[in-house]
Amino acid sequence: MEASVLGRPAFTPTSQKNIHMKLITSLPSLIALLFVSSVLAQEESPSPMPEEETSTTIEETPAPTAPPTPETKTSASPATTAEQSPAATATKKEQPTTEKKTSPTAAVSPSAAPTGKKMSPQAALKDSENRWAAAIAKHDVATIEAMVAPDFIGVNQKGKVQNRRGMLGEMKADKDTYTSAKNEKLDVKMYGSGVGVVVGTYREKGTGKDGKAFDHAMRFTDTWMDRGGQWQCIASHVMTVSQK
Repeated sequence: MEASVLGRPAFTPTSQKNIHMKLITSLPSLIALLFVSSVLAQEESPSPMPEEETSTTIEETPAPTAPPTPETKTSASPATTAEQSPAATATKKEQPTTEKKTSPTAAVSPSAAPTGKKMSPQAALKDSENRWAAAIAKHDVATIEAMVAPDFIGVNQKGKVQNRRGMLGEMKADKDTYTSAKNEKLDVKMYGSGVGVVVGTYREKGTGKDGKAFDHAMRFTDTWMDRGGQWQCIASHVMTVSQK
């Protein structure tokens, strides 16, 4: 080894090489040391607080609601109110409904009392003839007038042809007093549903305007027609068969 200059060890190639080797050897150690220090520093340092999530409140806009539909008030009819009310229902049940039936007899004459029963055409015509006879005894011209058709044509017991006006005028002029007036042996013949012919005997008893008693029997033939639900006498023929 060469002597150093001015008391310092001499710098030889071998020593320079050793220095290089040391440097090369220590460089990885230094890097590793720095890496370890960095890791330790990270572990010791407090971990940053997680950022608080900012809660975002989304206000939902309520959907527009449809305007309330105005309530329709329906005024209940008396019939509906009666059905909904228990008291009305009970009253309704307690009061039986009376069905009004118009008999053919009532249709013939407004003065006829309703029988409440539906009569056959034959029965209706017989009833009309009997009321006609009773009206003669009472001088009730209005009852007979309601049963005679406007276009009536007839022949009375004296053989005289009469229209409606003539026949009713003769009845109005009658001054006899009757003790009995009734029909006998009535026979009805129907021609379809709207025409009927009645053949019978009419007998009357009483006192004439001269004060003498009488007892008459007459045979008659009356033709009736249903006009709008009303039986009307359209033709008549009368003949005397017995007179006392």
